Amino acid sequence: MLALITSLAALGLSWLGPATAPARAEADFRARVVSIGDGDTLRVRRGQQLWTLRLACIDAPEMAQVPYGDRSRNYLQTRLRPEQEVTIHPLGTDRYGRTVAEVIGEINLNLALVEDGEAFVYPKYLGQCDAHDYLEAEYRARRHRYGVWRVPGGIERPWDFRHNRQPPRPQKLPTGLI
Repeated sequence: MLALITSLAALGLSWLGPATAPARAEADFRARVVSIGDGDTLRVRRGQQLWTLRLACIDAPEMAQVPYGDRSRNYLQTRLRPEQEVTIHPLGTDRYGRTVAEVIGEINLNLALVEDGEAFVYPKYLGQCDAHDYLEAEYRARRHRYGVWRVPGGIERPWDFRHNRQPPRPQKLPTGLI
């Protein structure tokens, strides 16, 4: 029984209540928008330091998912002007060294992207944010058929699109055949 409880605790699960949120990278801070990479990536400047941000809890269409990738990036560009000051709510760092964060201008941009159908809730990482708010926003976008939801059931999810585009791994040939 102790082994099972230890295993659940290692996974962040508990019989004693909900799992605690992951530790935050640092406190919220203000920064100025420098550029928009795509629908879920941007660069900001804080003092002299540049930060590359990955928007938390969402996944926007890839640029190769024409026309949805461009639409998502353009949407973000209309909401965030260069040099606009925003609040960064950091939640951690991803495997590429980007700060994963919620970005708040006049509104929470991560949530707005989902609500307006320009991005999907990213279930794999939803535990970092207010899941209820994000799922409700996606429900509203789907119900009203906004953006990616114009297609019944929505377009191919970006995480599936990336997975399906990966080149096959090279197979090792058996040695000693030549």
